[in-house]
Amino acid sequence: MRELKITPIRNGTVIDHITNGLAFEVLRILGPRQLGRDSTISVAVHVRSGKLGWKDIVKVENIELTPRTVNAIALIAPTATISIIHDFRVREKRTVDLPAKIVGVLRCPNANCISNQPEPLESEFDVVARRPTVLACAFCERRVDEFLTHLA
Repeated sequence: MRELKITPIRNGTVIDHITNGLAFEVLRILGPRQLGRDSTISVAVHVRSGKLGWKDIVKVENIELTPRTVNAIALIAPTATISIIHDFRVREKRTVDLPAKIVGVLRCPNANCISNQPEPLESEFDVVARRPTVLACAFCERRVDEFLTHLA
């Protein structure tokens, strides 16, 4: 049996243990503004995992994730781990952790919410439940449990 391997990266970030089938949503979170012209991206979908059964992996060269981006990833892939790579070595590895408050990551689904008005105001959501994840808008208290359609 022949095994396909993803080339190691010199510097960058590896997002591992992504829920199977969500690697492209993680790429959407990273977005073209965060991914520079010198960022090679490797995506592995439906990879065997002893921990999850099946998982996805995203490797991005020359990028370190912002805390806001990590929070967005935690919303859709709460089992993900993030490894920071320098000179082909893992320098830091951590699991994503959903903070008590999510700021600027989602849009409130309530069109009348003040966070959706032309005000210089970032959205804020409080974590109401973690498994399954449920958030509540800090301004209008609208609950959200579907995140992919509300990413800012």
